[in-house]
Amino acid sequence: MSPADVAIAPKARSPTPAPAAALSPRATPAPESAPASTPAPASKAATPAPPSRHTSVAPKREATPAVEVAPSPAPAADTSDEADAGDVVETEDTIDLETFNQILDLDEDDTHDFSKEMVTAYFNQANTTFGEMDEAYSKKDLAKLSALGHFLKGSSAALGVTRVQASCERIQHYGQLRDEDVGVDLTAGAALGKIEPLLGRVKKEYAVAEAWLKKWYEDNTDPADDGE
Repeated sequence: MSPADVAIAPKARSPTPAPAAALSPRATPAPESAPASTPAPASKAATPAPPSRHTSVAPKREATPAVEVAPSPAPAADTSDEADAGDVVETEDTIDLETFNQILDLDEDDTHDFSKEMVTAYFNQANTTFGEMDEAYSKKDLAKLSALGHFLKGSSAALGVTRVQASCERIQHYGQLRDEDVGVDLTAGAALGKIEPLLGRVKKEYAVAEAWLKKWYEDNTDPADDGE
């Protein structure tokens, strides 16, 4: 019986190949094929489209030149003295017509005798004041210059002689060692340096105002009735 037992033993071991069949499931590399299809995400790499958005920057760069042109008027403010000297020929800025018409309303008729007397008195005051200003400047008398500027400023404002009024107001402030245009204090030397060109400019502004007023009365005054 021992030989029979030997024959049976190998038969019992023969079923062991079944596990080899179980190894067949390892052929399931099919799932690996699925990841192979994943190159689809590579299509996302084609998203370089965003660089096209960078082209939107170009319009912004084109808009910037407009900003650079805008500040150009600024230098004109630095040459205010020269600008005023050139604009002085504009009579609309020389005489405030609203104020001047209020003076004309005081006249009883078209002879304009009352307002003409006021204008003539102003001419005399202005010429006298300019002479006193020149003398005060030669003596570097800032207090006197300030007082004279204040005086002629008021007379000019009463008739609407706006440019002379503005220049005299500056002379008044400079004489007080103040530059109200920028809100700073001045030294005596700096104040005199600012007043010197103003004295020449205000005389030119006055000359234009005087010519305008004289011509207005020549063109708009009726001759006085002698009562014949």
